[in-house]
Amino acid sequence: MDLQLEGKRVLITGASKGIGLAAALAFAREGASPTLVGRDPAALRAAADAVSARTGMPAACVALDLGRADAPQELLRQAGPVDILVNNAGAVPGGALDQVDDERWLAGWELKVHGYIRLARLYYPLMREAGAGVIANVIGMAGSAPRADYICGAAANASLIAFTRALGGEAPRHGVRVFGLNPSRTRTDRVLTLARQRAQARWGDETRWQETLSGLPFGRLMEPGEVADMLAFCASPRAGYLSGTVIDLDGGEQYAG
Repeated sequence: MDLQLEGKRVLITGASKGIGLAAALAFAREGASPTLVGRDPAALRAAADAVSARTGMPAACVALDLGRADAPQELLRQAGPVDILVNNAGAVPGGALDQVDDERWLAGWELKVHGYIRLARLYYPLMREAGAGVIANVIGMAGSAPRADYICGAAANASLIAFTRALGGEAPRHGVRVFGLNPSRTRTDRVLTLARQRAQARWGDETRWQETLSGLPFGRLMEPGEVADMLAFCASPRAGYLSGTVIDLDGGEQYAG
C-alpha cells in the first residue's frame, strides 16, 4: 500500500532510539524526509546516518533538550515548518506516590507533558494557517490503564490523552489532524529500565525484572517497528478521517480475563 507520504517533512522527537528511531525508518521507507530530535548529539547523528543508510532517504537531526522552555523556538529555527509532528520524547519516572519526589515528578512532566504541549502550541498554528498537517502524540497505556507503581506516568499520560482528544476535535475544521497512540510494553531501553525499577520496588531485587513482564499478550513484548508502522499509517492520507482518537496498542491486554 502506498501511504502517499513521499516528500512529506516529518519531525520526530525522542528519535535516537526505540520507537522514535523506528518511526524515522518507517516514514523514510515511505519516501518522507525525517528530522530526528534528541538530546545526545552523537547518538542522534548515528541514528540519522542509520536511517539514511537503510532507506536511501536523507535524514536530518537536531540535538536539543526539549525540557527547556525555549526549545520549541530553537527547533523551529533549525528544522523549519513540517507536515507531520511526532511527539515521542519523554522519560517519566516509575515508582509509587511516595517514591517519586517533586523534583523527579516535575522533571518528567516538563519533558513529556509540557514538551508535547509546547511543540503543539508552536506547530499547530502553522499547520492551521497552511490548512494541512498532522500531529501524532505517542503517549502510553498507563493513561488509560493506570498503575499505582507508575503513578507519575499514568497521570502524565492521562493528561496527554485529554489534550490530544481536545485538540483533535477542533483541528479538522482547519484541515489538520491530531491523534495519539498508547503503546503497551514495547522492547525499548525505557521499558526494561521501568521493569528493573518495578522489581526493585516489589522484591528489593532489580535482577528479577523479567518476572514483571510475565503474561504478555502473544507471549512477547511489542516491537518498536509495530508502533512505528501504525504511526506512519495513521499519519498518512490513508487515515485522513482520523482525528481526536487515541488508539490503544496493547494486544488486548486490558480486556484479558
